[in-house]
Amino acid sequence: MGPIFGRPIITQEEMRKRIKELGLRIAEDYRDKDLLLVGVLKGAFAFFADLARAIPLGLQVDFIVVKSYGFRSKSSGQVEILFDLDEDIAGKDILLVEDIVDSGLTLKFLRKEMTLRQPASLRFCTLLDKPGRRRTDVKIDYIGFTIPNKYVVGYGLDYQNKYRNLPYIAVLDQVEDE
Repeated sequence: MGPIFGRPIITQEEMRKRIKELGLRIAEDYRDKDLLLVGVLKGAFAFFADLARAIPLGLQVDFIVVKSYGFRSKSSGQVEILFDLDEDIAGKDILLVEDIVDSGLTLKFLRKEMTLRQPASLRFCTLLDKPGRRRTDVKIDYIGFTIPNKYVVGYGLDYQNKYRNLPYIAVLDQVEDE
């Protein structure tokens, strides 16, 4: 990829190892269920793809696109669905996959929206948890890494829609994470 951008805090190898562990744990938890993995785009695309491959089960996939940041580094606090699921999730076992949980507002919104659709079960998985930014209490069932209150990019996460393609997680020191 060329020179390292930002200050790496989680390497590609650390992510590979942790995602494999998560995949095996999820497979154990869902071994007798019909799992529908739902990716929250755009940020979760890299994690979602690797996680899906790490779960040794026959599973289905779907995607939802939500917006809360736009082109700012701080969440607007308003969450909206830009592209909804193709699947009817009523009666299905849903694992929603996020890139990062910081304020918790997106997760709270998605829990409410998905619960209204009456799934058999609903759990949440995130690559990164940033509890130092939490504005609402949320339950996360599977967490890849807990990180400090710093603005991070890479592996699907962006700054102004750039740097999603970095194969590691890096801190952007020049961006204030308000």
